[in-house]
Amino acid sequence: MSEKEVNVILVGAKSIGQYGGYESFINKLLEYHKDEENLHYYVYCKANGSGCMDIGKFPGAKAVNETEFIYCNARGFLLHVPQIGAAQAIYYDVKALSEACKLIKKEQLKNPIVYIMACRIGPFMNHFVKKIHALGGKVYLNPDGHEWMRAKWSAPVRKYWKESERMMVKYADLSICDSKNIEKYIQEEYAGYKPKTTFIAYGSETTPSTMKNDDPKYISWLNEHGLREGEFYISVGRFVPENNFETMIREFMKSHSTKDFAIITTKDEKFLNALDEKLHFSQDKRIKFVGTVYDQELLKKIRERAYGYFHGHSVGGTNPSLLEALGSTKLNLLYDVGFNREVAEDGALYWTLEDGNLAKLIDQSDSMDEDELEEMGQKAKQRIKDEYSWQYICDKYTKVWEKNK
Repeated sequence: MSEKEVNVILVGAKSIGQYGGYESFINKLLEYHKDEENLHYYVYCKANGSGCMDIGKFPGAKAVNETEFIYCNARGFLLHVPQIGAAQAIYYDVKALSEACKLIKKEQLKNPIVYIMACRIGPFMNHFVKKIHALGGKVYLNPDGHEWMRAKWSAPVRKYWKESERMMVKYADLSICDSKNIEKYIQEEYAGYKPKTTFIAYGSETTPSTMKNDDPKYISWLNEHGLREGEFYISVGRFVPENNFETMIREFMKSHSTKDFAIITTKDEKFLNALDEKLHFSQDKRIKFVGTVYDQELLKKIRERAYGYFHGHSVGGTNPSLLEALGSTKLNLLYDVGFNREVAEDGALYWTLEDGNLAKLIDQSDSMDEDELEEMGQKAKQRIKDEYSWQYICDKYTKVWEKNK
């Protein structure tokens, strides 16, 4: 194998191309780099459990055998993970890193970079960094955005995530931060380690959907969920507390909007039922949980034809669903937090958790005229073109990988 070649092993995503940030990122990275002769990707994915990789449902993926597949000229490997609650994420990353070390050794991979996404395996980090260095490789980290702040974790688990983050930043050769806010936090919080960091955001596109407005698939989706063309707001993301679905639903119910609110998400029945007991949103016909949409062209068409998009993410860096909305939807209403403002700037409107704040913004948004909506849409698209196009982002990654030659 040529000394010019770089081998990048991606660890930490559950699969490729689903709603999670890392999954969306890997999908695009592989797509944009599929014809790079001297750049080879290896991806570890979950074979079972929540968010696992289903090769049969993923267009373009070809099975090699039961545990390996090819996608965009990258080699993918499926790992079985025991269903052991929060600990399964740690098990999964440790297993993937163990397998990555075996792969580097067995295939004598030159210039390997093991890119770990999220800070879950801090206590094991030094062990694996030493091992990978001994094999001639480097370990890069994407520290994500404050996993220890997520509401779903108990206090002891949160404490573990925070300590894990510290150890991973300490031992990583480079931390690639997807938000300037996250990079600043890493530099300040862990100044004692003098961490080496760089900023590369996630990307998006501004190209329109290939579907026409009267495409049968799109029309069928509208009819199935009782939605009217251009008369609905959407939100796309994981149905978890820190994405502020409770606030968005409660405030929409308070608003005087005659439009619908279509929530595109994987359903968490436990959280859903608890929320309904609190808000009684099932009694409001405007609130519609419409399930998932894995067809990317259909999802893009839905974004384009929605009246507006709600983004409630309060934890994390640059979020893919926000970028996709800015590239497709004219009117974007975002939770007012640093990394959302960093991305959208004046291309969106902002709301807080204050009682009645979002409801008032929805009523104001409903009364905007076509020129105002068009202007907001142009500003949003310009932000993507200037700073977040996938070509721009993937080219940045190429430069980072090449420094390791």
